[in-house]
Amino acid sequence: MRVVVAPDSFKGSCSALSVAEAMGRGIRAVFPDAEVRMVPIADGGEGTVEALVAATKGRIVRRSVRGPLGEPVTAHWGVLGDGATAVIEMAAASGLPLVPKERRDPRVTTTYGTGELMLAALESGASTLIVGIGGSATNDGGTGMARALGVRFLDSSGNPIPEGGAALARLARIDRSGMDRRAAASSILVACDVDNPLTGPRGASAVYGPQKGATPEMVQELDAALGHYAEVARAATGRDIATLPGAGAAGGLGAGLLFFTPARLRPGVEVVLEATRFDDIVKGADLVVTGEGRTDFQTAMGKAPVGVAAAAKRHGIPVICVSGGLSEGADEVLAKGIDALASVAPGPMTLEEAMRRVGELVESGTARAFRLIRAGLSLGR
Repeated sequence: MRVVVAPDSFKGSCSALSVAEAMGRGIRAVFPDAEVRMVPIADGGEGTVEALVAATKGRIVRRSVRGPLGEPVTAHWGVLGDGATAVIEMAAASGLPLVPKERRDPRVTTTYGTGELMLAALESGASTLIVGIGGSATNDGGTGMARALGVRFLDSSGNPIPEGGAALARLARIDRSGMDRRAAASSILVACDVDNPLTGPRGASAVYGPQKGATPEMVQELDAALGHYAEVARAATGRDIATLPGAGAAGGLGAGLLFFTPARLRPGVEVVLEATRFDDIVKGADLVVTGEGRTDFQTAMGKAPVGVAAAAKRHGIPVICVSGGLSEGADEVLAKGIDALASVAPGPMTLEEAMRRVGELVESGTARAFRLIRAGLSLGR
């Protein structure tokens, strides 16, 4: 039996690589002679760097950058096995977990550190950047990122405006003359798993602002500021992208990348699968196992397991999804190429216990699923 194991991370508890290793142990507990190929997967959010570096035999680079509140944080980015492609997670420099709950305020948080990681990758000689833009603490339209690359955001007196989303209401002019030329000459793929526009009821501020600390009043303020920014940026760049799907991702970082770089937004899992050459790996497999921390109705909208399933189905290979938990709407993925679902939880338990025991639970849950497969094979005989 040849099995390809391609899970996403179990957010907050276990990396995609560790999940894949636990799944592999569970499979071999039932089929000791199984050939198991592990391909950790991500969709642009947490774990994207680790998944791509592991799959391509690349390396991790660490760097001190400016965090969401302007304070130094140690972030990481990756160099893929080809030596010419860099992969960056904006969450590593500008992510929500970097801001204590009592200090969350998307009016002031910045993506500057994400721009610093991009600059570090360009300085290393990378000609292609993959930028994952999930999990942000920010609502600054990507202006912090652009500042790090040399763009200036000025008020009516010609002075730089403060960083953060609220100050964009005072933006009068954008000066791109000092922007790093390498950013304009590079290939930039943006791994994005949402389709929100920049502003409006489905925009960055309305949909994601509250989880970043925004009150209803702040949401209105931030949405208006982003709308004003979009008009000034359109005049400066000639690009009208505020309504494009994904422009509102990561507090508008999607828009900032589209305004100031030659970026292309693509579904995150597609970018990762392409970079790992998943289509070649899966050919000839008997079964694909994927999974994530929680499978629900959102998974069917294009999360990593559904992307894996689509690739497997091109070759007629069955797919099972072994996840930390199954929630409302999980069965919707059965119409998206996934053939069976399994939860690793053996019974009622708290989330804290499940996260603490995640490796053990993934291994035993995968083994249970494969005992059913073994029973099915016996019926076939």
